[in-house]
Amino acid sequence: MSSALFLTLQILLVFIAVYQFGLSLFGLKKNKSSERQAPKKSFAVLVAAHNEETVIGALIENLKQLDYPDELYRIFVICDNCTDQTEQIVKAHGVKAFVRKNVQQRGKGYAIEWMLEKLWDLPEKYDAVVMFDADNLVEKDFLKHMNDDLCAGKQVIQGYLDTKNPDDSWITAGYAITYWYCNRLWQLSRKNLQMSNFLGGTGMCFETKVLQEMGWGATSLVEDLEFSMRCVERGIYPVLNYDAKVYDEKPVSLKASVIQRLRWMQGHFIVARKYFFPLLWASIKERNITKFDAAVYTVSVYNTLLGFVLTAWYWVDHMLPGANTISTVYEHLPWWVLAVAVSAMVLQFPIALKAEGVTNGKMYMQLLTLPLFLITWWPITLYAFFTQNNKTWSHTRHTRVLRLEEVRGE
Repeated sequence: MSSALFLTLQILLVFIAVYQFGLSLFGLKKNKSSERQAPKKSFAVLVAAHNEETVIGALIENLKQLDYPDELYRIFVICDNCTDQTEQIVKAHGVKAFVRKNVQQRGKGYAIEWMLEKLWDLPEKYDAVVMFDADNLVEKDFLKHMNDDLCAGKQVIQGYLDTKNPDDSWITAGYAITYWYCNRLWQLSRKNLQMSNFLGGTGMCFETKVLQEMGWGATSLVEDLEFSMRCVERGIYPVLNYDAKVYDEKPVSLKASVIQRLRWMQGHFIVARKYFFPLLWASIKERNITKFDAAVYTVSVYNTLLGFVLTAWYWVDHMLPGANTISTVYEHLPWWVLAVAVSAMVLQFPIALKAEGVTNGKMYMQLLTLPLFLITWWPITLYAFFTQNNKTWSHTRHTRVLRLEEVRGE
């Protein structure tokens, strides 16, 4: 009985892995960029900040230098429950600081919802809203690419998420490699297939009309994933703009990384519970592959959890005296099937790096430490499963002050 259950669950994971691998093949080719449009759309650029006195100044300087007409965009910083000098630094740079004090409703999702209400009350009206985190740096043509997509009728757009500090540690290298992989073989593949992309928490652009009609309504620990699913439910599919690049600072230490990823996984479990079955039912009812794909994506956190449980189950079974009652699905298949599966799993990351044009030799060497980084997701996800109702926002401290020229290596 236990062996049959083990095989059934493993076959489920194999089918999901094959499904994702099949999709990833469509990300190997990059199509031409969107047709360039004259600057037309106006933007409210929102920056969510909680105790970001170290990095907020560098981002504001960066945003002021965007290659886009000054009269068509304005920067707003949400100083959310700050106890440091964030507000003073923002004002010193000549930018409007909106101060929020609400210790009961903590987190970026609540801050954005509050800020949007303030924005709608302002006399100035904007065609779209762009959101960044305080630790970001942005390529100067970012708003041009958002303008292109908005003029082409896109309503919700996600920029290309890159890493600001990939060389700082094996942890930041792990983040960078997985982001390059996801950008190319998860996000770009879905864009090429005209399926929904998924929002990444920063570098996001929303048509104002969509935000006003839908409301924000995404206040979980993963507000980006939650809003993505709200969009897909309504038939609004976020789209990736591969050329609009944002650099995000990643935690340097394992401890800080665990705290950040635990928050992500806790929120992901909540979103899975809320949206999986509605999206799955809608996909069947409407025969809609995009909604099916979104439903599968919501439960990817359970795939990680199940993979950890099955691996632990297998090894415990084979370590106990007189056990060895469990066999894997590969033991019932020709040897070459396992060889192909392992090769595909190992090669997909260097292929992604090559496709993304990564020339930093250190990053290819860090592929050796990547398995350790990926394995750390297992205990994080297991702990998140048992603590998923914890909705306390955990802030990631940012201390790495860089300028765009340094990130580019100029």
